[in-house]
Amino acid sequence: MRGEILACGTELLMGEIVDTNSAYLAARLPATGVHVQHVSLVGDRMEDLVEAFRRGAQRSDVILTTGGLGPTPDDLTREAIASAVGEELAVDPDLLAHLQRTFQRRGTAMPEGNVKQATLIPSAQSVPNPMGTAPGWWVEKNGVTIVAMPGVPPELERMWLHEVEPRLRERQQGVIILSRTLKTFGYAESAISDQLHGLFGRENPYLGIYAKVDGIQLRIIARGETDAEARRLLEPLEADIRRVLGPAIWGVDDETMETRLGDLLRQRRLSIAVMESCTGGLMASTITDVPGSSEYFLGGVVTYATEAKSAYDVDPALIQRHGVVSAPVAEAMADAVRARLGSDVGVGITGAAGPDALGDAPPGTVYTGVAWDGGTASTVNRYPPNRPLVKRRAVGQALLLVYRTLLERGP
Repeated sequence: MRGEILACGTELLMGEIVDTNSAYLAARLPATGVHVQHVSLVGDRMEDLVEAFRRGAQRSDVILTTGGLGPTPDDLTREAIASAVGEELAVDPDLLAHLQRTFQRRGTAMPEGNVKQATLIPSAQSVPNPMGTAPGWWVEKNGVTIVAMPGVPPELERMWLHEVEPRLRERQQGVIILSRTLKTFGYAESAISDQLHGLFGRENPYLGIYAKVDGIQLRIIARGETDAEARRLLEPLEADIRRVLGPAIWGVDDETMETRLGDLLRQRRLSIAVMESCTGGLMASTITDVPGSSEYFLGGVVTYATEAKSAYDVDPALIQRHGVVSAPVAEAMADAVRARLGSDVGVGITGAAGPDALGDAPPGTVYTGVAWDGGTASTVNRYPPNRPLVKRRAVGQALLLVYRTLLERGP
C-alpha cells in the first residue's frame, strides 16, 4: 500500500517544535505493508490542510496525520478531513460523555472548547487515547484510509502501538511482513555500504542503511505468504551481514546502547561513574533511563566551568597545557571521577557544543575519555554545531566508547 504522513501545526513550520512523530511513524510503517512515499509539514491554515488531504487521497492508500486534534481554534485536522471528504461534523454523545468523565476524574469541569474533541463524521471511527483528551480518527472513504493521531509524542506512540499498527497489520491479507534492524558501531556509513555492496538493491528482502546517533543501522524487511516463508528470506540475509560485520553489530531492533551497556556492566559486576561538561548531565540521565541502573551507576558530576573540573581533581596544569577541550583532559576527567566515586569505570566528556569555539576547539568538537584500573582511552568527534544535536550525539558516542572498550578488554 502507498502511504504518506502529514504532520500538522504551524509551530513545525516555524521551527518551534521538531517533528519527531513523522520519523517515528516512517520507521514503523514498512512492517505493516505501507510504503511511505511522501512526508509533509502543513500549517494551521484550513485551505492548506484541505488541499493536503485531497492531494494525499489522489496518490496514497493510507494517510497518517499527527497533530491538530486539540481543543483550540487552530486545531483544524478534524475540520479539514471533514471538508476534504465532503462530510459534516457532529458531536458524538458517547465521546462527549467519555471526555466529561475524564475531566471529572481530574477534579475539574470540562471547558466548552473541548467539545470539538467529541466530534465525528459518518465515515470516521474514534480511536481511543487513554493518555490524553484527544481521541484519534480512523476514516475510510473512497478506498483511502485516513488515520488522525495526536501530536504529543507519548500519546501518538501509545495509540500507534495499541490501536493503529495492529489494525494496519490485519489489512495485509495473505502477506506476512518481518523486519530486523541491526545496529553497528565502528564503521562509517560509506564503509558499511561498500562491504555489503552486493546485498543492497533487492526488493524482497529489502536492505536499507541509516545513520543514527548510536551508530549505523541496517534494516531488513522481508515479505511472504507465511511467517516461515518471510523468515526464509530474512534470516539468510541477516546471516550474511553478520558474517561480514561480526562484532561491529552491537544490538538489534529496539535495543538501546544504554540498555546494552547496562547489561554488560551488570554481567561483569562493574560500576560506572561520569564527569560531564558540554553534555550537561545528559549522560547520567541517559544511563539512569534504564530500570535497575542503580546496580551499576554510582553517580555523576557536571563540571561545566573549567574551575569545577579542577575542584574535582583534574590537574589545572593539564588544562592549561592542553586546553579544556582535549583528549588528555577528557581522560583525566574519567580517571578523576572513577577515583572520587570509587567506580570500576569512569567516563569524561568535554567539548564545545557551539555555536562558538572554545579555546582552540571549533564548535561541535567533543572529546570523550574512559578510564579503568590501569588504563585510559579517548576519542574525538566533530558534529554540526547545533547544541542539542551535539549533546545527544556526544552521549551516544560515549556509550559506544565504553561498550567497545569493555568488549575489547574482555571479561
